[in-house]
Amino acid sequence: MDHGGTFATVINCMDGRIQEPVIAWMKQHHGVAYVDDVTEPGPICMLENCADPSGVESIRRRVDISVNKHGSRVVALVAHHDCAGNPVDKPQQLRQLAGAIQTVQDWGYGVQVIGLWVDDNWVVHPVDFD
Repeated sequence: MDHGGTFATVINCMDGRIQEPVIAWMKQHHGVAYVDDVTEPGPICMLENCADPSGVESIRRRVDISVNKHGSRVVALVAHHDCAGNPVDKPQQLRQLAGAIQTVQDWGYGVQVIGLWVDDNWVVHPVDFD
């Protein structure tokens, strides 16, 4: 189905300070026209420990729409400085981010899954766990 452009997906915190920089970064670095933004407060914590199965399922359903209906071929998970929904330090957030990426990869969509860190100047940085 032609949606008038290409899509990427981000699983992002609801914090409005990071949404625009992340969307701009995804468009620039992945050459997409649109970014489907799945937001929750502190979603990497939710996905990493899967403590709230209904919340995880809600995120998965929205990613499913983005991948299977919009044709998204990349899903980015975002951690960031000063997260009110997940108020832990950067090293802990990066550990959670690695686990959250594994959770999304385990959903089996066959798309690229990446991690992003947004710093205290609202600059987006890719995170490499290899």
